[in-house]
Amino acid sequence: MDKRNLYTNTPPGAGRKESRDENEFSRTKLLMGSQALARLNGSAVLIFGAGGVGSHCIEALARSGVGRLMVADPDRVSITNINRQSIALHSTVGRLKTHVIKERILDINPKAGVYTSDTFVLPDNLDAFFACIPWQPDYIIDAIDTVSAKLAIAAYAYSRQIPMISSMGTGNKLHPELFEIADIQNTSVCPLCRVMRRELKGLGVPHLTVLYSREKPRKPDISPKEDPKERPVPGSVSFVPPVAGLLIAGEVIRRLAGL
Repeated sequence: MDKRNLYTNTPPGAGRKESRDENEFSRTKLLMGSQALARLNGSAVLIFGAGGVGSHCIEALARSGVGRLMVADPDRVSITNINRQSIALHSTVGRLKTHVIKERILDINPKAGVYTSDTFVLPDNLDAFFACIPWQPDYIIDAIDTVSAKLAIAAYAYSRQIPMISSMGTGNKLHPELFEIADIQNTSVCPLCRVMRRELKGLGVPHLTVLYSREKPRKPDISPKEDPKERPVPGSVSFVPPVAGLLIAGEVIRRLAGL
């Protein structure tokens, strides 16, 4: 080995010529095969929420070649999002999350179909929202916090037999290795799962695939000046919500690809 080349700035693979049929999804094709990649390209996924979980999930779907992505989120990027959201940078603070995520998707895959909505989805406008989307979703991903909306989306998906996965609580946690994907009836520890199980039963929804954690939530370190009667803002870190988003994306991608 020529030791003179050990510390050069030449990037790995710099001398390899790319073949004409290589593209942004060539490595995915090597792992999954052309038929699976074609299924992903022909799929439409609807994602509610582009925050800590949702933004990383959406990016993974785009990087895996999902051809049509629909994203609903009413919020703007805030300074406190920077510690965990893929779209949150000092340069994007103040911008609508849907605008930033659309740019990111199309920068990854310019051929992707992208639809975004700034609607704050609630039970009373859910039917109107679904009437406006351009594609029938092959999969629905819930990465929002509002319990009433989570329940309404789950009931909608169940009544129309649309596959769905819902993210449970990721705040106040430090151990992403404790995340699991399971039917909500088989969950434990998670306080949000407990509420969702009870409410889903009342709605006649017997099953819902969820991502949840067996980790007991930590108590946030709140300031003495904060009103103790108000619900404290959950703490978060850079390595927990993103892992949840990637796990959800992996589950959806394998399902859509038939793997």
